[in-house]
Amino acid sequence: MKQLQILWRGPRLLMAMLLIALSCGLLGLARFAQTQPVTSSNGNERAQDLSSEDHVWLRAAITGGTFPDLRWPDFSDYRGQVQKFYELNGNSLSWVKGMEPTRQAREVIALLLQADQKGLSADDYDGPKWSGRLTPLKPATRQPSDADAVKFDLALTVCAMRYISDLHIGKVNPKRLAFALDDESKKYDLAEFLKDHVVGAGNVAGVLAQVEPSYPGYRRTLQALQTYVELAKRDDGEQLPAGKKAVVPGDTYPGVPRLTRLLRLVGDLPGDANVPVDPPVYAGALVEAVKNFQRRHGRDPNGRIDALTLADLNVPLSRRVRQMQLTLERWRWMPDSYQKEPIVVNIPEFRLRAYDKDFKIGVTMNVVVGKAYGGHNTPVFTDTMQYVVFRPHWEVPPSIIHGEMIPHIVRDPGYLASKGFEVVDSRQNVVAAGEVTPEVLAQLRAGKLFIRQKPGPKDALGLVKFVFPNSYNVYMHDTPSTEFFAKSRRDFSHGCVRLEKPAELAAWVLRDNPGWTPDRIRAAMNGTTTQQVNLTHPIPVLILYGTVIVLEDGAVHFYDDIYGHDAALDKVLAKGYPYPW
Repeated sequence: MKQLQILWRGPRLLMAMLLIALSCGLLGLARFAQTQPVTSSNGNERAQDLSSEDHVWLRAAITGGTFPDLRWPDFSDYRGQVQKFYELNGNSLSWVKGMEPTRQAREVIALLLQADQKGLSADDYDGPKWSGRLTPLKPATRQPSDADAVKFDLALTVCAMRYISDLHIGKVNPKRLAFALDDESKKYDLAEFLKDHVVGAGNVAGVLAQVEPSYPGYRRTLQALQTYVELAKRDDGEQLPAGKKAVVPGDTYPGVPRLTRLLRLVGDLPGDANVPVDPPVYAGALVEAVKNFQRRHGRDPNGRIDALTLADLNVPLSRRVRQMQLTLERWRWMPDSYQKEPIVVNIPEFRLRAYDKDFKIGVTMNVVVGKAYGGHNTPVFTDTMQYVVFRPHWEVPPSIIHGEMIPHIVRDPGYLASKGFEVVDSRQNVVAAGEVTPEVLAQLRAGKLFIRQKPGPKDALGLVKFVFPNSYNVYMHDTPSTEFFAKSRRDFSHGCVRLEKPAELAAWVLRDNPGWTPDRIRAAMNGTTTQQVNLTHPIPVLILYGTVIVLEDGAVHFYDDIYGHDAALDKVLAKGYPYPW
């Protein structure tokens, strides 16, 4: 009822003003009565009031949350914000003054038409429709229609809200894809944002530039996107031929001409490199270019064109563009800022980076993450590192006890002792350190007893672990299985993150803890006692998932979608608005 009162107040006031004007003989031929003047940024226009018919139409459109003229007609997810926006503006039009689109309206439309440059799609914001919507208004038409004006205004309001929201927090709520990232705290009040910052803005582009993520990696990805969009247009898309075996240096390979063109196009082969094509021998500069290509795609840079490398070379550049668009969506899910410099793990890249206050890399290393099969995926989430444990026990998760260890114990009661494990109760008191009796085995099966591994170099957690308490029971740790860090694909854990250089990370996270020098850290790792050190300043930890990374030098790296998260996001985005929140 409150909404109806607000929407109809304008027509009643209009009727009263018309009657007064008639009685005084002051009514001219004006098409619209006007309320108290609202000065625009031009200083010479006033808010466009609505007729009673237009009020009825607008009210019905907003209440229904649908507008058939839109590319995506259902705007029910923005209905409350759209209604609030018009209420804040006295239920008059914000983007049309004197039956002419405002300067700000035209600037917003210009940005919507360039949405592809942001990894979005101009079509989603009615890109092809704006020319037709502008034509019926002034100055193109001498006698614009009231209906054209109100429909233009509503369309721009909905599209502007969608664009700002998409640019700021992404289209999809990450929690809908099992990513434990908090977008709710980042949300704008879109009605107030439009009214206070956009409708009367002196520079709309400058205002909307501020809603994007401020991360250097995001900006580099935007730049790389533009490059790859152009490369995709220039590439002929020819597929390289497959042989019965891998192509090795010195082989004659009929794909040399295409390989040369492609690697020159994407920058792995210098433009001035001499590559003879008659005969087409795979050798010299072309081999080095393939090695660089392999590095950028997360492969072993051996120069052999095996099945994986051939598949990478044959991926259409348009698909690489899509990878970037999906990665940009995930950039927008990240928090706006941090109270402390973060530690970031990118799962598909198998890489950790710790950043300083200027968001420059302080420490970086290879990592091992959860297996892409068997239900051991490393989860995507953010949390805060609270403490470090030197010489930790590994408290074996119940899933591993039941799925892996009990079968070993059944076959060999001495299995735990031979591997440095012991059975403990809920208070961590040791119950059995030798052979496991049938009685103890029964209590393990019932979940009344637990298994932990003794500290030491053979402990699965190595000599140090980094704890950021979370519901997944995931943490970072050292490992005795260092051979995995040399592999190009490193998903071998049960979900935790294994570190290539744990001592370096310990020095980084404890740099604000007085007295914790690198020498003291090494002594603690090689000592004989378990020791917990609480961080003076807890550190944000982000476990993220991006299959495209653009490094500081501009090199673009692509990685496999090992958990299928890209495919899942692409499927959701293909359905169009409204996206799941």
